[in-house]
Amino acid sequence: MATPSQWIAGARPRTLPAAVVPVAIGTGVAIGYAGGVWWRALLALFVALALQVGVNYANDYSDGIRGTDEDRVGPMRLVGSRAASPRQVLVAALACFLAAAVAGLVLVVVTGAWWLLLVGALAIAAAWFYTGGSSPYGYRALGEVSVFVFFGLVAVTGTTYVQLEYLPWLAVAAAVPAGLLACAMLVVNNLRDIVTDGPAGKRTMAVVLGDTRTRVLYTLCLVLPLVIAPALAPWQPFAALALLAAPLAVAPVKAVRAGATGPALIATLQQTGRFQLVYGLLLTIGLAL
Repeated sequence: MATPSQWIAGARPRTLPAAVVPVAIGTGVAIGYAGGVWWRALLALFVALALQVGVNYANDYSDGIRGTDEDRVGPMRLVGSRAASPRQVLVAALACFLAAAVAGLVLVVVTGAWWLLLVGALAIAAAWFYTGGSSPYGYRALGEVSVFVFFGLVAVTGTTYVQLEYLPWLAVAAAVPAGLLACAMLVVNNLRDIVTDGPAGKRTMAVVLGDTRTRVLYTLCLVLPLVIAPALAPWQPFAALALLAAPLAVAPVKAVRAGATGPALIATLQQTGRFQLVYGLLLTIGLAL
């Protein structure tokens, strides 16, 4: 039986900024348009966090039963380490998806936007089939695409929409850096696992691109948001506040460009999450002012 601390580790808390940041940015846009609704924002945050933890447990389960986590370098996996049974981890993943669905349904009812049910269903399906099912798309170099769409475009615009009940163009523009930073978390994670994923048959984008080009992709995912923020300044001048997070991008970019591998990239993942959080907070403030 896994301990509470092992379940928390299995939820991979260092990846949670990928859920928090887009909701914060979407709320910042809503506040800037004088339409922020705090309890709807909190429900959207709950949905995002439940989906993030759910996909982490689902990946743990699916990779564990396939045996691709046997020689894992990164944070512990519950199934791969045999701390919990596959069934227990599967139940935890499904419970998270159910919780996200219930909270999302509340937002659908209060907004009357029933088409959001389809968006929610697609988000849950994307979370499961990332590594689940007979032909997981995460094994076909599509993980980053899904992350950009669901933890960038969908999360930011969806959060804004459920508060304003319409979608301003600024929400779409602000979703791009959120998606890129969420991708950065996955890119550095897959870069760390590139030496084990390939032999295990897990063709992530890092495996397909190779080590050198994956490091370039990671750099772009961190640098481009710093270009986009000031580009929004003509419409929302305080968006440029996000540039104050730039110093936090230096250490992870230097480590990746210098060729850090294996356990050294665990620290880089943490630094990436810190940059993502600070950038997201500053952009949120800038969009809200």
